[in-house]
Amino acid sequence: MPLSRIDPANYPALLAEKVAQFRLAFAPFAIPEPEVFPSAPEHYRLRAEFRIWHQDGDLHYAMFDPENPKRPVMIEDFPVAAESICGLMPRLQARLRSSQTLRGGLFRADFLATLSGELMVTLIYHRRLGEGWELAARDLAAELGIQIVGRSRGQKVVLERDWLLEEFELNGRHLRYQQVEGSFTQPNGGVNRRMLGWACKQAASLGGDLLELYCGNGNFTMALAPLFGKVLATELSKSSVHAAQYNLAANRVDNLALVRASSEEIADALAGRTVLKRMKDIDLASYGFSTVFVDPPRSGLDTTTLEFVAGFDNILYISCNPQTLQENVAALQATHAVSAAAVFDQFPYTHHLECGLLLTRR
Repeated sequence: MPLSRIDPANYPALLAEKVAQFRLAFAPFAIPEPEVFPSAPEHYRLRAEFRIWHQDGDLHYAMFDPENPKRPVMIEDFPVAAESICGLMPRLQARLRSSQTLRGGLFRADFLATLSGELMVTLIYHRRLGEGWELAARDLAAELGIQIVGRSRGQKVVLERDWLLEEFELNGRHLRYQQVEGSFTQPNGGVNRRMLGWACKQAASLGGDLLELYCGNGNFTMALAPLFGKVLATELSKSSVHAAQYNLAANRVDNLALVRASSEEIADALAGRTVLKRMKDIDLASYGFSTVFVDPPRSGLDTTTLEFVAGFDNILYISCNPQTLQENVAALQATHAVSAAAVFDQFPYTHHLECGLLLTRR
């Protein structure tokens, strides 16, 4: 995303163009008019990653233009980042400049923020980190009031904790989420809340039990769980499963079972073709699934998973790739119709667009 494109005055027109492209792409499926959820035009991003560029004895944040990847672009201001990140950047830069212990061998800085005000910086080095670095980093963390993690090849140094606690209100509930360093989290916190609100609105009248595939850290799971009788949520990533387990307890959700498994494994288990030891305490026969919720990778749902989800009355689908979503909807046309649609502008000033569809059995 070239920084030159970041002009809040242009944002409404850029969003309108993306929405028009979405309508055109999905016109063959006769979908309802999509709800449109814009982003804040500035300070919307809760994650930011910068190269650290050492030049003439100084230290700068830098990014690289894909069209000229060998030439660094020095970053003095990054208006897409959350205000807390923007406020931290110059303070951190000044402290790094003044400490050879902290700056030596440093080549990247990753920022993570929350809507609730917590901040973490991961400092990544070309050298091994010793006791001197840890002492200096502890002083830095205390001075700036942030969490700091140090990384080098084969090494991770956690000073206090390697996660943040995100907290916000949704539909009268106070939700809490552990966000682990290095794991996926939603980058646009404001739009994420609106995604959760839209998904809950669609699910409110569906009833029955819910199966969720690709649940990650439970971002949607914790919001949706109270709207169903019982919930079975699945995820493959170990770190995401651990975070989801923390979030399960933090949000006092008592109708949810979480299992580390792929969509193929769950499909086989529900069909009785296999028995997973990880699910030995889960009585699958007790579930009356009315709905499956999916938020897959950019590649969308594979053929096997598509055949599996086609067996559900309701498919609540969040997608980060309209093209693969379009392909998946085409494959489901024989069994399901789109009854609700939404677009969420997680990534302003880019071509990327997050989408939501509710598909119901014909």
